[in-house]
Order: sequence, then C-alpha cells, then structure tokens
Amino acid sequence: MASINRVVITGRLTRDPELRTTTTGKTVASFSLAVQKRFKPQDPNEKDADFIRCVAWGQTAEFLSNYATTGRMVGVDGRLQSRRYTGNDGVDREVVEVVADNVALLDRPKDSAGGAEPAAVAAVSSGYDQETDDYDPFAEE
Repeated sequence: MASINRVVITGRLTRDPELRTTTTGKTVASFSLAVQKRFKPQDPNEKDADFIRCVAWGQTAEFLSNYATTGRMVGVDGRLQSRRYTGNDGVDREVVEVVADNVALLDRPKDSAGGAEPAAVAAVSSGYDQETDDYDPFAEE
C-alpha cells in the first residue's frame, strides 16, 4: 500500500516571509502560520494556536515575498518534511516543516488607512521562535 504525505492548512502569517537565495541560485521563502486550535476550553475567551513552520521555493517563494505580510490569512497545500542540521552553536537540531506546493492569500490586504482594499483571492503554485514573536494571531481585525 502506498503512503501519502499531504498537508492542507490555513492560518495567519506570524511575520513577513523571509526570502533568501541558495548558493545554487534557487529562491526560498521561510514563513510560519498561526493555526487556531479547535477545542472547547474551560474559559470561552481562551484561545490557543499551533505555530507551523513552512517553506516555499521558486515562483511561490517570490509571490509570498511580494504579497504576503504579517497577519494575512494564508492557505497552504504541501507536504511534511523533517530535516536535521547543525546550528552555528554546534548543536544538532531537527525541524519539521511544511513544504508548500500551492499557496493562496485568503483575505484582502489592508490599505495604509486601515481599510480593506478591493482584491480577489490571489494564489500561486509551485525558524519561528514563539517567545520572541509579538504578533497576536487572535487580535480582532
């Protein structure tokens, strides 16, 4: 029997995507999404989220870098990937992240006056530290 590695998530960007170019010239964007958990807490005002690391390559990475900003609602269709690396401090680390195959912006961007600009849903195919991030994924818009 064949195995399937497919992930579909929607969430809010915790910060602007970070666009880099590899030594081989490929573009890659790193970003993370705050994905609200669905459960009934004791306190109805209490909310919780998972913070999911994601990467996108090529045209998808460039699209995100140009149009996606902190707080935007994003849909990601991709696959899970785990990788190991040695940090600058010499410590071995393992990361699990979603490699985005398809990305869609699911809300409208805000203009400088704070209102929503008219825009269609845009889509393209193709290291988050929760303690230092001051973005509140549950803030009312």
